[in-house]
Amino acid sequence: MVKVLIPSGALGLGYDRAALARGIAQNPDIIAIDGGSTDSGPHYLGTGTSKYARGSTKAEWRELMEARAEAGVPLIIGTAGTCGADSAVDWLVDITREIAAEAGMKVKLAVLKSGQRPDALSDALGQGKITPLNPAPEISDDVLSSCSNIVALAGAEQIQAALDTGADIVIAGRTTDTAIISALPLAKGCHAGGAWHGAKIGECGALATTAPNSGTILIEFDAEGFTITPMGAEARATPHTVSAHMLYENSNPDVLYEPGGHLDVSRSHYTALDDRTVRVTGSEWIVSDRYTVKLEGARLAGFQTVSLVTVRDPRYVENIRAWCDDIVTKATAKAEARVGDGFEIELRLIGLDATLGGLDTAAKAGTEVGVLGMVTAPTEALSREVAKVLNPYLLHHPLTEEEEMPTFAFPFSPPEVSRGAVYEFCLNHVLELDDPMDAFALRVEELGA
Repeated sequence: MVKVLIPSGALGLGYDRAALARGIAQNPDIIAIDGGSTDSGPHYLGTGTSKYARGSTKAEWRELMEARAEAGVPLIIGTAGTCGADSAVDWLVDITREIAAEAGMKVKLAVLKSGQRPDALSDALGQGKITPLNPAPEISDDVLSSCSNIVALAGAEQIQAALDTGADIVIAGRTTDTAIISALPLAKGCHAGGAWHGAKIGECGALATTAPNSGTILIEFDAEGFTITPMGAEARATPHTVSAHMLYENSNPDVLYEPGGHLDVSRSHYTALDDRTVRVTGSEWIVSDRYTVKLEGARLAGFQTVSLVTVRDPRYVENIRAWCDDIVTKATAKAEARVGDGFEIELRLIGLDATLGGLDTAAKAGTEVGVLGMVTAPTEALSREVAKVLNPYLLHHPLTEEEEMPTFAFPFSPPEVSRGAVYEFCLNHVLELDDPMDAFALRVEELGA
């Protein structure tokens, strides 16, 4: 049996300290926590930075390092620094060094990096070792070289290699959400289907319980499956909350693809052992005939300036789409005539369908709509210049030429706010490896006295 303690869904989100203490009292074999994902968009991978505040990250990481020392077990984090880029890994390594020095801790640290060189990927592309997922943009050597950061998602094998160093702490670059949880149970001979399934259920901490914000859960893996127990005082796991988590961020609730194979839960059984603990068996792990890792890349998409105007006039709210379409057409034509082309003007309707866009079948305007103007251009100067061309349209543009000029409301002045550089994802592909460690770098260092 292997016990994996998961403090929360991600470092920086916070967690229940009492729940963590209860988990430590259960004598776990490892503490595993995620560091991030692509959820918050391409900026973090593009810049190689974390979305979480350094102070908050340091405070929580210190507590987990102390909990690790108390339990005498390894502590592991995957996708360090939100994006898992090499610079984000270095950022967390620096924090770890600071904490070790300040607290007088002596620890063995393993650092697993997932960053990829564009030239190496160009060679792999030429050899047919990179294939697209669905959907995926077209890629080329130029696309690869334009990326500011490219990472490969490590699986269980790379995490096992890091743990095999005997490290007290493992800081890993981009990993699959499940790899840091499944690695030790798989290495210890636990049921493979149960290891991957339990890791999927545990990836977001207590999200698969009745108290998602309570954070900490304990998963026990064995030769037949796994058992999940929340550590929060009021949290409960039920067959419904546990089975439903396969729907989370997954296109097929029965299948989950990972490096080296896929998980099939179509025959899984969920049993409530009591009013807060669930036992799962019957999950299957199917080994693939080739070993692939997913690639993620981000590149500079331009520079952006945003404006916001609020519209309350009932007639304009009722005709807001036509009003916005006319503004985009006329402002684009004027800007092209005066400052050149190469930019994009986009208006998003806040309070109507800004979240889902054309996919929103229930969108209905209320009494007020916020119109968010977004101008993206190759340079910051051009972006701001076009946004200033857009300004009078957002403030005064009439629905028809015959009516009086309306006036709408800017919530701040000036309304143009520069967002600086903006990034876009440009890879959704897998890389075939002859050896799981071929695309990854592992090193070990000793911290403390």
